[in-house]
Amino acid sequence: MSLVAGYSSDEDNGLASATHDAFGLAKIPTAKKPRVDEPSTSLTVEAAPHVLTEDLLHQTSLVVRPTDTQMNVNINYADMTLPLQGPENPFGDRNRFMNQNALAGHVEEQMMSDHAFRQQHMTHTILGYSANPSIDPNAPAILGSLEKAQANGFATIGAVKIPRAQKKELKRKRKTKGDLDVIEGEDAYEGPWARWGDEEKDTQHAEVEEAEPEEEEEESEEEVQVKKAKPKRGAPGLESSVFHGKSLTDYQGRTYMSPPLSEAPQLQHEPGSQETFIPKTCIHTWTGHTQGVSVIRLFPNTGHLLLSGSMDTKIKLWDVYTHGNCLRTFHGHMKAVKDVTFSNDGRRFLSCGYDRQMKLWDTETGQCLKRFSNGKIPYVVRFHPDEDKQHIFLAGMSDKKIVQYDMNSGEITQEYDQHLGPVNTITFVDENRRFVTTSDDKTIRAWDFDIPVVIKYIAEPHMHSMPAVTLHPSRKYFAAQSLDNQILVYSTDNFRQARNKRFAGHSVAGYACQVGFSPDGKWISSGDGEGNIVFWEWKTGRIKSRLRAHSKVVIAHEWLPHESSKVVTASWDGLIKLWD
Repeated sequence: MSLVAGYSSDEDNGLASATHDAFGLAKIPTAKKPRVDEPSTSLTVEAAPHVLTEDLLHQTSLVVRPTDTQMNVNINYADMTLPLQGPENPFGDRNRFMNQNALAGHVEEQMMSDHAFRQQHMTHTILGYSANPSIDPNAPAILGSLEKAQANGFATIGAVKIPRAQKKELKRKRKTKGDLDVIEGEDAYEGPWARWGDEEKDTQHAEVEEAEPEEEEEESEEEVQVKKAKPKRGAPGLESSVFHGKSLTDYQGRTYMSPPLSEAPQLQHEPGSQETFIPKTCIHTWTGHTQGVSVIRLFPNTGHLLLSGSMDTKIKLWDVYTHGNCLRTFHGHMKAVKDVTFSNDGRRFLSCGYDRQMKLWDTETGQCLKRFSNGKIPYVVRFHPDEDKQHIFLAGMSDKKIVQYDMNSGEITQEYDQHLGPVNTITFVDENRRFVTTSDDKTIRAWDFDIPVVIKYIAEPHMHSMPAVTLHPSRKYFAAQSLDNQILVYSTDNFRQARNKRFAGHSVAGYACQVGFSPDGKWISSGDGEGNIVFWEWKTGRIKSRLRAHSKVVIAHEWLPHESSKVVTASWDGLIKLWD
């Protein structure tokens, strides 16, 4: 039996080993560490992770911050189910009014329009009572004086009506009309012009005030005189001029009006008789204006004097040929000077500025002879070129009109009212029988002198505003500075554009840069917005030279009429330069 049993046991072991390791894989040496499947952590359950084994601090109750994410102590169920401790959040929606309830009363939320609240507030302020908005049934219906509320029928300030009797008492009353037969005295007839009843009190008060001592009146008058502001220099009636030379006359008794023939004998010749060339260098600079120069004009025919108007409100007269000094400064405008122009003989000149004034000056004495104004800003002034019409001048205004003045009477004799924008230029053509005007309305209009009817109207969809116009020395053409960076040329007989004459290549958009012609008409020139002067050939239209002249826009320039290559430039940098 034992053998059988032993055999059986060995057999069982062999069978087990055969089933477990039938191919003898256990005897093969392992190359790597055997892989052991570890139980996943997600399935493990720990009663109290990261908890101290002993409560060293004896923390019997749980005290944690709201930001804490774990506890290091086991606590019992009773502590875990306790309600929240500490103060409640005062900013929560549920407890919005809890912190406003005090011993004085209970705050309730009510909805009320602005008008209703204002009515109740004004009623409480003026009448002393208002309705109680509380929904508490035990609260009183009226807050404030109950007696006043009952007297007014519990009405708000807007519903309270003043009785008619009280209104009549408050109404202003006139005195009686009086008796028709009485002319003067107590019952004199006044009719519908009778005084008000309370005017007597006012007159009595005035008489009492007048009855005060005279010494006090004198003192008050002195105080008033001290407080008066001093009128500014250049205001209407306070024009002045300052002569900057040593003496008004030379050893022969001549003033600066006579041309210096000894220094410049070429002034005797006719302008434009010599050939002209393009200048290259600056030979003189006139300084004296504290702000930008807006306009310059040379003395008629000779050009030995230079007149300049500036944004510093001053007009200055400069010497060109002898010393290059400032001869006289004219103080006559309160704001920037816009335009100046000489009469034919140069004895007088007109100026206009943004102070809405036009003034006539004596060039030699510096005296302001007359002043004109119609309440609008003049942008351009021009004398009539005829010798027998030197008492007439035209002014282009900001109210779209060209106004014609007679200086002898000081009155407006004609108005040319057709433009749709402020008038910028006035140019006489056709032996001064007609004149051409340009405006901000982007049109050119031609007029017969003294007839306020447009004889030629030039307007194209592609046209731009033309704020500067200059007549060619031959008087057959006029050149207009167009704000689309080109110069357009029109004939003076039929006012048609000369299509073959177009000068471009400069930048003047936004600036009223003056166009210039050389005395012989060979060159046409213009300043630009970058401080350059550009010279074109009149026949071909090609740019011949570009001269860097100033640091700011060159707004005006003039060719000297008796010189072959001299040009005066003026800029917004306040400088005036002579180029040769």
